[in-house]
Amino acid sequence: MADIYELSLALNLREALSDGELAELRWHLGLGPRPERLRIVPAFPVVVEDEHGEPVTVDDPVPLLGEKGEAWKAGGALVSVLVRPEDVRHGTWALTVRQEIHPDAFDRTGELLGWLATKADDRHRVAADAVQLGWTRFYESDRFEPLVVRDGEVVWP
Repeated sequence: MADIYELSLALNLREALSDGELAELRWHLGLGPRPERLRIVPAFPVVVEDEHGEPVTVDDPVPLLGEKGEAWKAGGALVSVLVRPEDVRHGTWALTVRQEIHPDAFDRTGELLGWLATKADDRHRVAADAVQLGWTRFYESDRFEPLVVRDGEVVWP
């Protein structure tokens, strides 16, 4: 049995992004090269064995929402799209993402989602302290749960 969740985002960003933020977001979405310096999610610690068999921690940055193609467990396709709307009243960028995610990736992906919540258009605000970015679904379930960032932290299933 796999612990895989479908993660779906559908939001408009209200704030202009700096060149660095846009480059890093595009990389996380699998839409561009990795920037030289990562600021939104600055560290990707992974424990590996060194040449003597001892555990060491290394930094291994990977795009968090960049998978493309057929979904492994959730069915359908994995996509990430970032476009600039023609009508700027709808935000500076429109973002749609459908990915599969394992609970082991919740923390790191949560850093990116928490940052996205600070950039989300006000219509995604569901309470003074909460922004709804999209939905999650356990791959075997037919029920979607709201994906909410509350006080800067993702409320995972």
